[in-house]
Amino acid sequence: MNRSRASRAAVILAAVAEAGLCSGYPPGHSCFHWVSEAQAQTKQGTAAPAALGAGAPASEPNLAPVALTPQRMQSIGVKTGVVEYRPVRDEIRTVGNIEADETRLSDVQIRFAGWVQKVYADATYKQVRQGQPLLTIYSPDLVTAEQDYLVAKELLAKTTVPGGAAGSHGSQSLLDAATERLKRWQVPDREVVRLKKSGKIRHEIEIDSPASGFIIDRKAFPNMYVQPGTKLYSVADLSTVWVYAEIFQSDIGRVKVGDPAAITVDSYPDQTLPARVSFIWPEVDQATRRARVRLEVPNPELKLLLGMFVNVELGLPLGDQLAIPASGLYQSGTRQIAFVDHGGGYFEPRDIEVGARAGDDFVVLKGLKAGERIATSANFLIDSESQLQAALGSFAPPPPGVGAAAAMNAPQGATLEYSSNPATPRKGSNNFRVKLTGTDGAAITGAQVTVTFYMPAMPAMGMAAMRNVATLSEKGGGLYEGPGEVQMGGTWQVTVLASKAGQTIAQKQVSVTAEGGM
Repeated sequence: MNRSRASRAAVILAAVAEAGLCSGYPPGHSCFHWVSEAQAQTKQGTAAPAALGAGAPASEPNLAPVALTPQRMQSIGVKTGVVEYRPVRDEIRTVGNIEADETRLSDVQIRFAGWVQKVYADATYKQVRQGQPLLTIYSPDLVTAEQDYLVAKELLAKTTVPGGAAGSHGSQSLLDAATERLKRWQVPDREVVRLKKSGKIRHEIEIDSPASGFIIDRKAFPNMYVQPGTKLYSVADLSTVWVYAEIFQSDIGRVKVGDPAAITVDSYPDQTLPARVSFIWPEVDQATRRARVRLEVPNPELKLLLGMFVNVELGLPLGDQLAIPASGLYQSGTRQIAFVDHGGGYFEPRDIEVGARAGDDFVVLKGLKAGERIATSANFLIDSESQLQAALGSFAPPPPGVGAAAAMNAPQGATLEYSSNPATPRKGSNNFRVKLTGTDGAAITGAQVTVTFYMPAMPAMGMAAMRNVATLSEKGGGLYEGPGEVQMGGTWQVTVLASKAGQTIAQKQVSVTAEGGM
């Protein structure tokens, strides 16, 4: 795109007639040629009026203020918006995956050796409740511990001889030791109560679930021998889950722990689930330049399943900021431009600097102040008008408050009537005609008249700006005619300029759609 703009700046058609670019051509000859912008200004003898970007690199075009009639603004759909301070909220959109909340994981282990007998929780992802039996185990060590408990209890009951206080104390110590051993082995309390009441040993003991949730890992099978510390199950409470997402390195500074987020999933397109940022990894992936972010999501209805792919939207409140609608920013190569509306159809191109985009807004860093109005639509067309005015270099729109926008096409000491043959120009050769009369209706003779066709650049198509100038010859009675070529069909901006004795006496600007292809 920059190369196309560079070629536009380097190669541009000759400008205005009063500069004398076409002097020396015989009557009726079409002065219709390409010259550089520098040559055009040198031959004019005067530099163009100050325009935005005059000191910018050659790859960027100059811009000049423009004035548009109400009819022109309506036809191209110009809308404006206010530069103002308002609460700004940024958004980061990414994707993530559902994982179990590691703080809600529970492992089922035993602290004694034995053989698995019956398995009640016999499938992965089976839902269980806290205290629900998962399996039974036969353990010789546990049977011995229960026998020791019963013996100590019986000894304590039989200690009735004189001086038995000491014996009673010793028996109580044995009973306490046997009870403590069962507790250290995490024998369920109900088993200890049963043993105390019944006085009978049970060879198989039930192991209960420590939490409610889903079994996500199972290693317990019938007749399996297990050692102390063997993990038999992992139970995950999915009432709250984690989402692991990734954000670009450039966004890390805008995200902090506790920021709100929203989760959506294709399975429930009409629902948005609240979440919050709970952790940011202190590491960036060197291959993708992304950082991992963990979000905590309530899941009381268990709609979010492990491994599910979800959409993540991080809401980042930025507080009150000076902001403009995103449509009000015009990106021109390396420049950021806003067209400031001064009223009456007068638009001033202004270089600005904006921060990151926040939703439908841009935060303004430099170039604008609160209360100003800017164009929020048709910026491309206004930019084209601005480039045309800067290229012509002979017309400065009236300042705001001085007359209406229609002053652009108002006569300057003369009345100008423009027409062409054919009435709608076409690709190829055309004939242009201009009639000049004074305020008293008398024909104006001895004027220099040019017709300039201008089409702005179309970078998407790899086309530089085109500018064609035709000089008309005087035919008598205030009538000026001359041929000219239109390079291609499409919409052209046509500027008709009449000057006499080095002074502009009339000018007119219209938009014309030429027939024919490229």
